Amino acid sequence: MSACAPPRTEHSPPHATPPPRRRRFRVEGADISACIAVFLIALPLSLGIALATGAPLQAGLVAAAVGGIVAGRIGGCPLQVSGPAAGLTVVTADLIHQYGWRATCGITVLAGLAQLGLGCLKVARGALAVSPAVVHGMLAGIGITIAVAQVHIVLGGRPDSSVLTNLRALPAQLAHLDPAAVVISALTLTLLLAWPRIPDPVGSLLRKVPAALVAVVGATVAAALTGLTLPRVDLPSWRSHALAGLPQGPTLGIIAAVLTTTLVCSVQSLLGAVAVDKLAAGRTGPARVGRSDLDRELLGQGAANIVSGALGGLPVAGVAVRSTANVNSGAVSRNSTMLHGGLVVIAALLLVPLLEQIPLASLAALVMAVGIQMVSLNHIRTVTRHREVPVYVATTLGVVCLNVLQGVLLGIAVAVALALHRLTHTRITHEEKEGVHHVLVRGQLTFLAVPRLSRALHRVPHGTRAVVELDGSFMDHAAYESLQDWRSSHTARGGSAELKDRRTGVRSAGTPSSTVCRCRPWTPWRNHRCDMPTAAMSKGAADSTGASRPDTHELARGISSFQRNTAPLVREELARLAREGQQPSQLFLTCADSRLVTSMITASGPGDLFVVRNVGNLVPPPGQEHADDSVAAAIEYAVDVLGVRSITVCGHSGCGAMQALLAAEPGAAPTPLRRWLRYGEPSLARLADGRPERPRLAPRPVADAVEELSLANVVQQLAHLRAHESVARALAAGALELHGMYFHVGEARAYLLGGEGESAVFHDVREDVREAPEVGSLV
Repeated sequence: MSACAPPRTEHSPPHATPPPRRRRFRVEGADISACIAVFLIALPLSLGIALATGAPLQAGLVAAAVGGIVAGRIGGCPLQVSGPAAGLTVVTADLIHQYGWRATCGITVLAGLAQLGLGCLKVARGALAVSPAVVHGMLAGIGITIAVAQVHIVLGGRPDSSVLTNLRALPAQLAHLDPAAVVISALTLTLLLAWPRIPDPVGSLLRKVPAALVAVVGATVAAALTGLTLPRVDLPSWRSHALAGLPQGPTLGIIAAVLTTTLVCSVQSLLGAVAVDKLAAGRTGPARVGRSDLDRELLGQGAANIVSGALGGLPVAGVAVRSTANVNSGAVSRNSTMLHGGLVVIAALLLVPLLEQIPLASLAALVMAVGIQMVSLNHIRTVTRHREVPVYVATTLGVVCLNVLQGVLLGIAVAVALALHRLTHTRITHEEKEGVHHVLVRGQLTFLAVPRLSRALHRVPHGTRAVVELDGSFMDHAAYESLQDWRSSHTARGGSAELKDRRTGVRSAGTPSSTVCRCRPWTPWRNHRCDMPTAAMSKGAADSTGASRPDTHELARGISSFQRNTAPLVREELARLAREGQQPSQLFLTCADSRLVTSMITASGPGDLFVVRNVGNLVPPPGQEHADDSVAAAIEYAVDVLGVRSITVCGHSGCGAMQALLAAEPGAAPTPLRRWLRYGEPSLARLADGRPERPRLAPRPVADAVEELSLANVVQQLAHLRAHESVARALAAGALELHGMYFHVGEARAYLLGGEGESAVFHDVREDVREAPEVGSLV
C-alpha cells in the first residue's frame, strides 16, 4: 500500500467509487465580450465621478472593482453592474466636505451594514413604493448639482460644495476662463455627442466602442499632441492610499449621513434591478436569466459598500448605463459583472502611467454631460401627464438648495399632501339639460365622497334619463358599489343611466330592459354566460325540435359591448395599423380549440401575432399537402412576405385531436377529419416502443397519454416546419427562430420547449408581474 494512500477501514468497500468531480468553472463567450464593453465604459466614468466628489481618484477605481466583484457575486440581480454612481455624487461630496475622506469611508461601511440589516428584514420591495415623481425629482436635483459644479472645472476653475455658491461664482469664472481647459472640454463633449450619431454602415461598427471612452481618449491624445498645460489625473502610490476611519462629529449628523447614503444607494440599486429585469426579458435568443431577488440584491449592495468603504472606495450602487451595456452586449450570467471588476483591478495596477495622462477637464466634461442627462425630458412628461409636477419640483429644489435626504423627505411630504388633497377635494354637481339629468364628478371618487355622491344621485327623479360623468383617475370599491347600486335601482324603476369616463371617453349604459346582460362592464374575464332572466329565456326562439335555446342575439350584444366599451380604447391603434399595414414579429401556430385565447396567453395585441389555427396544430410536411395548402401558404407568407422573426407551435392539454389519434381504429372510413389527422401520425411514431425521443415536462411529470402525445406532437411539427423551403432558408440565414410551447388549460400555465430529441423538455414559464420604472441615464 502506498504511503500516501489513506488507511482502509473495515467499513470501507474494497473498490469505493471515487467522489464526483466538481464542474470546472466555465465562462461563456458572451460574458467575456460583455465584460470588456462594460469595463471600457466604467474606467473613465469611475475616475470622473471620483473627481466630481472631491475624493481621491483611486477611490473610484476601488468602488468599481468592488462593485463588480462583490456585488456581482452576492447580489440578486445577476446582470446589474454596480460601482460608483452619479446619483451618489452629491451625497458623497457633501460628506467629504463635512467629515473628511476617511470618515466618509467609515460612513460608507455603516451604510453597508444598514443595507445588510434591511436585506435580512426583507423590506426591499418597500423601496419600490416611493413615488416615481420623488425618484425622478431626486435624480434631476442631483444632475443639476453635478452639472453646475463641473462647469467650473470645464472652464478651468474649482467648484464649491454649494450649488448656490457655484451659481453666484459662475459670472466671475466666465471672466477668467482657461482656454486650454475649454478646448479640451469642448472636444470631449463633441466626441461624446457625435460618436453615437455616425451614420451607417460605418457607424454600426464604430458604435461598438463606447462613446465615453472615445471622448476621453480623444481629448487625452489631443492634449498630448498639442502640448497643452492642463491639470491631469494624479494617482498616488497605493502604499499611501487612505483607508476607512471612524467618523467624528455630532451623533445625529452621522446618523443622518448614514441614512442618506443608505437611502440613495438602496433606492437606485433596487429600481435599477427592476429595470434590468425588464430589459433582459425583452431580449431575443435562448439565453435568459431569472428575475431578480431584490432582498438578496440589497444584501449584495450592503456587502459591497462595507468592502469598498473599508478599502477606501466610494459608495457603491447599481448603475443603469453600465447595466444596460451589459445586457445589450449579450451577458448571460453574473460572470460578466465579476470579470469587469477584475479588469478594473488590472487597470488600476498596470495602467497608472496611461491614466495619469487624462486631463481633468475631459473627465469633468464627461460627468457634466451625465448630470445634464439625469434631468430627463421623458421623466418631466411622465410627471406632467400624471399631474405630479409639484412633487417633482419640490424634490428637485429640495435636493439643489438643501441636500438629498431633506429634498426626498420634502418631496414625499408634498406627494402625501397632494394625495390627501385629491382624495378630499372631490366636486360633485347635478344639473338638468333638456330633460337629461347630468351628475358630474371631478376628482378621485373614494369612500369619503360617497355621502355627497348619494345626495346628488338621489336628486335624479325616477324614470328619467341620467348621465354620470366621471372626471378622475381613481374610484375605490365603496364608491363603485354605491354607484352600481343606484344604477340598478334607477333602471329598475323605468329610468336609464349612462356612465361616462371623461378621461377615456368610455361609456357604459344601463337600460330598464329585462333582457339585457347583467354582467358588469369591469368584471374580469371569465368565460361565463350571462345569467338571463327566465322571462327572457322563454322568449327565445325554439329550434326545429321545439326545445328552447339561448338568445340568438348573444353575438350582436357582444359586438355592441365591443363598440361601446373597447372600440374607443383601441380605435387609435387600429387606425395606425390600417395605415401602416401589419408587421407582426411572430407566426403563432396553434390548435383551433375554443379554450385557447392566443391574445390572452401571450399578452399580445392587434398586429403582434400572425395566427394560424387548425385541428391539432399540425404542419403538413412539404409534398404531402395534397388538397390542403393553407398551412404551407401561411408559413410562406409569414416568412417571405411579413418577415416574421420567430415561429411558435403551441399544443395544449385535453386536445381532442390527440385523443382522436390515440383512439383511431385501422381501416376506418376516411372522413375529412381522419384524412387531416394523418399529419399527426408521425407524432404517434415518436412514442412507439424502442424510440427514446419522449418529451417531458419540468418540474412535474406527464399526466397521461394524451398529454404525452401533445408534447411529442409539438416537437414533431417543429421538425415538419424545418422541412419547408422558406423556413429552412431563413434558419440558415439566422433570421428566424423556432419555438415549441405547451399550454395547460386547467392550470392556466405555459411551458416552453428547451432542447430536442432525448433532451426535449418543456419548462414552466414563471410569472413576473413587476413593472420596471423608468430609471433614466444614470452612470
